[in-house]
Amino acid sequence: MTEQVSGRCFCGAIRYRFDHKPLAVRTCWCRDCQYLACGNASVGAFFRRAGLTLEGEPAAYVSQAASGNTMRRRFCARCGTHLFSEAEARPDTVVVRVGTLEDREIGGPSSIIWAASAPAWAKLDPALPVCEGQPATPPEPPPG
Repeated sequence: MTEQVSGRCFCGAIRYRFDHKPLAVRTCWCRDCQYLACGNASVGAFFRRAGLTLEGEPAAYVSQAASGNTMRRRFCARCGTHLFSEAEARPDTVVVRVGTLEDREIGGPSSIIWAASAPAWAKLDPALPVCEGQPATPPEPPPG
């Protein structure tokens, strides 16, 4: 049986579904994510694009990230919910904002990235691995 992971924007105009669990989940403190998360870190779940089913048409904003990646950030034009980030360098991967998942419990972070950009008041989980900047792409999970 295939695992289904689903989510939506705040108003429900855009819904999505993946046929697999996330490859990885990271808390990101880069400055761009702080803007998108109202000053906090964002929590993003990495999925393979191949398993995505999308209902509705998100708007997009393209920008250059501090990592050098060209990023396409997709959001609901109706309610403004930020849904996805897509790096041009990783066309097979979609990063989903965990707050948009129906089951947010599957979105517990496994690492922290861009920690050097976090404000002094940020609380970083000492139990998680920390990367000061841009880490490597999450590996594919082993088959089975």
